[in-house]
Amino acid sequence: MAQILLHGTLHATIYEVDRLHVAGGGNFLSKFVENVEEKIGFGKGTPKIYATIDLEKARVGRTRIIEKEPNNPRWWVEILDKDKNPIHEGSKIHVRLQFFDVSRDRNWARGIKSAKFPGVPYTFYPQRTGCRVSLYQDAHVPDNFIPKIPLSGGIHYEPHRCWEDVFDAITNAKHFIYITGWSVYTEITLIRDSRRSKPGGDITLDGLMATHDEETEHYFQGTDVHCVLCPRNPDDGGSFVQDLQISTMFTHHQKIVVVDSDLPSGESEKRRVVSFVGGIDLCDGRYDTPFHSLFRTLDTAHHDDFHQPNFTGAAITKGGPREPWHDIHSRLEGPIAWDVLFNFEQRWRKQGGKDLLINLRELDDVIIPPSPVTYPDDQETWNVQLFRSIDGGAAFGFPETPEEAARAGLIVSKIEAGERFTVYVVVPMWPEGIPESASVQAILDWQRRTMEMMYKDIVQALRAKGIEEDPRNYLTFFCLGNREVKKSGEYEPSEQPEPDSDYQKAQEARRFMIYVHAKMMIVDDEYIIVGSANINQRSMDGARDSEIAMGAYQPYHLATRQPARGQIHGFRMALWYEHLGMLDNTFIRPESEECVAKVNEIADRYWDLYASEELERDLPGHLLRYPVGIASEGEITELPGTEFFPDTKARILGSKSDYLPPILTT
Repeated sequence: MAQILLHGTLHATIYEVDRLHVAGGGNFLSKFVENVEEKIGFGKGTPKIYATIDLEKARVGRTRIIEKEPNNPRWWVEILDKDKNPIHEGSKIHVRLQFFDVSRDRNWARGIKSAKFPGVPYTFYPQRTGCRVSLYQDAHVPDNFIPKIPLSGGIHYEPHRCWEDVFDAITNAKHFIYITGWSVYTEITLIRDSRRSKPGGDITLDGLMATHDEETEHYFQGTDVHCVLCPRNPDDGGSFVQDLQISTMFTHHQKIVVVDSDLPSGESEKRRVVSFVGGIDLCDGRYDTPFHSLFRTLDTAHHDDFHQPNFTGAAITKGGPREPWHDIHSRLEGPIAWDVLFNFEQRWRKQGGKDLLINLRELDDVIIPPSPVTYPDDQETWNVQLFRSIDGGAAFGFPETPEEAARAGLIVSKIEAGERFTVYVVVPMWPEGIPESASVQAILDWQRRTMEMMYKDIVQALRAKGIEEDPRNYLTFFCLGNREVKKSGEYEPSEQPEPDSDYQKAQEARRFMIYVHAKMMIVDDEYIIVGSANINQRSMDGARDSEIAMGAYQPYHLATRQPARGQIHGFRMALWYEHLGMLDNTFIRPESEECVAKVNEIADRYWDLYASEELERDLPGHLLRYPVGIASEGEITELPGTEFFPDTKARILGSKSDYLPPILTT
């Protein structure tokens, strides 16, 4: 049977249910038993009526629970039924389904055609105009890393410094500081660059969060800082087993900071709202620079912040390599900053307990309302939209009608079909953890299957047009790594790793992966998404990890008649400079055959240098070919002689787990 790929928008409506039989009856005793079962979490409890949308094994939607009229529900839904079996008692559901192919979207495959682009439809937060965005690569960018990247209007790209700006925002706040994270740790130091010191910058972040959650909660006891250790509570409507899975297996993964700040002009005593959104948690192991050193910062910036969870027993006393950390974050100003604030307020009201939130609407004499920070004709203005993956178990006031909430749940971007296009994907060499472990190997197995599925589609499409070409010219995967020769004056550890361990081998070879924690996409140098969500079921499900992201573009810098040359272009070029160790004129047109050929050639060469037994000089760049081969039909294979990652016995292609369920590894 031929496969049919549905790519578009599905509208589903369930109008009503007739002749629905609800067990339990209506007598007092049965209702009492139901309520007891509901409270203790065992038994059937009170009737829970809801519908789900399942596409094969992927659950893409579920309605809210119907509480007050379980015998005669009338509700909206995103599709139906959990077991795909007829409902008993002959009950029927009045359903309407409409599928709109993506090609009917007037913006499909054309990018952002004009500054009037309305944003992604069917989302909780609309697109905001008149905003300002600062983009951050890594936690810090030192002064000696400033590539000269020309932009439109005769200006050059200027990098921003994430943890410096977070430090300034927190220390200058007067009324509130709201922080959420997967991990927040009080003992981290935000300012570590001696050339960019600030008053008080050498102190630890008193009030920010391994995950160190209990330590952070204890740290704030008896202070005016309110810390809530917040589990990922399930939404109403799941079974007891489903609820247990969500509360024990999944987490809050959003990383946001919201503060009050002074006005840019400084002409008024009033304050405004400023927010930070992205992938960087305020905790240990996250501070890094674009140089991503393995050994040379162990006696300075990383001596008290040694992070290496991939080796058993790793410690600063045993020396490097540390695990470098590549990440991306953003600062949001203008109306969009309030949307991040509203997200925090919803989460706090749902799980924060005592209402300690400041009612900003009652402080209009102090805090200005949501308002633009740029004029409409400002060439550097931004349009920004906030996205999140969350459900009613984690956010108070989660919407209950399709007019109020997202129905699609999927953010899709596609480069124009039929024209020259290239997709560059950077992933970690392996998921953080012991690479030989069953969980890491299972995730690598899923990754191999995903890559293979994509390459098979590309090979088939090329052959259908009579083209014999390397599929890596259209889709190419990379990872990041570093390798450093030993220099005099380096930190000398007092202990040694276990003999013949992965740790010892990596230390002797002077190499290790750079962990890619960034969650970012750039399309045609005109649109960028930065957030906390990975591209997996855990992040995209909505009922698993809670996530947040922003999507943004500059309306005066679109790729309509000529390539975009705004801040997003400058940011991409700075990232390429960081990881390729160079800039080249071909990089200006990343979709071109010349560019992808050059990048692939450089990444292939860097991988050979990384994997080599010899080490004569530092690795000139970080971007490495992901070490797999592609067979003629698109199957993923081993590169010759590369069954295992260097210095390990971990299979690059992964291994299917016989005992770990997919819910843990997808």
